[in-house]
Amino acid sequence: MTKSRFKVPHTLVILFGMVILAQVLSYLIPAGSFERVENAAGRLQVVPGSFHLTPDAPGLSPLAFLTAIPKGFSGAHEIIFFVFIIGGAFAVLRATGAVDSAMGALLKRWRNRPFWLVAGATALFAVGSSTIGFGEEYFPFVLVLITLSLALGYDRITAVAIIMVGYGVGYGAALINPFTIIIAQDIAGLQPASGLWYRMVLMVVFLPIGIHHVWSYAKKVGRDPAASLVADVSAPEGVSISSGGDGEAGVDHPPMTTTHKLILAIVGISQLLLVYGLSQWHWSLVEMQAVFVALTVVIAIVARLSPDRTAVEFGRGAASLTSTALLIGVARGIQVVLNEGGIVDTMVHGISLPLQELPGTLSAVGMFFVQSLANFFIPSGSGQAYVTMPIMAPLADLVGVSRQVAVLAYQFGDGFSNILVPTQAVIVGALAIAGIPYDRWLRFILSFMVKIWIVGSIALAVAVLIGYA
Repeated sequence: MTKSRFKVPHTLVILFGMVILAQVLSYLIPAGSFERVENAAGRLQVVPGSFHLTPDAPGLSPLAFLTAIPKGFSGAHEIIFFVFIIGGAFAVLRATGAVDSAMGALLKRWRNRPFWLVAGATALFAVGSSTIGFGEEYFPFVLVLITLSLALGYDRITAVAIIMVGYGVGYGAALINPFTIIIAQDIAGLQPASGLWYRMVLMVVFLPIGIHHVWSYAKKVGRDPAASLVADVSAPEGVSISSGGDGEAGVDHPPMTTTHKLILAIVGISQLLLVYGLSQWHWSLVEMQAVFVALTVVIAIVARLSPDRTAVEFGRGAASLTSTALLIGVARGIQVVLNEGGIVDTMVHGISLPLQELPGTLSAVGMFFVQSLANFFIPSGSGQAYVTMPIMAPLADLVGVSRQVAVLAYQFGDGFSNILVPTQAVIVGALAIAGIPYDRWLRFILSFMVKIWIVGSIALAVAVLIGYA
């Protein structure tokens, strides 16, 4: 008789369960609140030591967990619309062939210089995740990189590591990732994309660590194929070295054309415009959405996509992120229940008691590890932001660190552990495509995670000491 294996529930199931749990907690945890004052930036901030119970607060209706869902969608409507527009815009971009041709050009150019191939591809994936929030969009490149890695004498773990380490570093540094940093800062009451300079510094710090880890492993496998962590694991059907017509080991990408180059240049300009608009013109999510709408129209015109084709691709792209939008709305429902139950401040007070005994630097590190643990149960970055930031933002006020530091701890905890936790669909999907058992991946990635936890903790301590805000 075979033993039944535990199956992790769908994220939507977990989040809905947490909505119900939040309602149960509202009956068990006494309502309370802090006094709040407006700071110099115009944001309401918790007054340390002002917590008091509010026994006269009205209790929740038994049906509150149901009404919280539509209220959650209503409260998160700007983010949800943003998700749909981004999904549509980049589906149109993919339809132009510019993304695939750019990846093909990169692989072809650096194929005979393997270190620069590893470094360049890892950096490219990191930038994509850090700025646009790419994740599942990398799945089509898994087989391409496996074919190339095998042809170069490496293995399947090397191929997946190039993508996933870049993905993890990108989400961890999160320069302007709309699904994590922008949402978390919005919840914390911070200007979108504020504090960008320090995250750019951290990208320069974390990326070489990731590249070194991947390259060290690749070199070891190149010297001794038996050192591969999957040397005894058969590759899935269709994963092998095959010779393409152009001699590039089966890599088949559209050639880079002048139109593709122009489209990629337009995308780059739009991202620079976003950064400038957010930092200098104090844009909100509405203006950011407008940029992506304009980007869709411009690249469709340049690529000579018909209006009907553009509409179809945009609709498909938006539809592909429906699950993400649902997760955001339901996750916001958790916040709705906690707020209506009046227990958020009570929970913040409880968590803050042990952390208040620690120096601000250690409190920030503690937030990092709490967020890393939370990512196991809430692998959606946006969902985790909606669940944890309403608690962590005021907690930062209490323990004497800036809310920007609390957001940094969130993005570290969410982003880096994305490539570790088995509840994260991106890493599980990539490993499944490559036929890599999770335990073998764990043996490869754990030492990298230890380095990241150490360096990330130091980065948070530095952020506290320099007054990062």
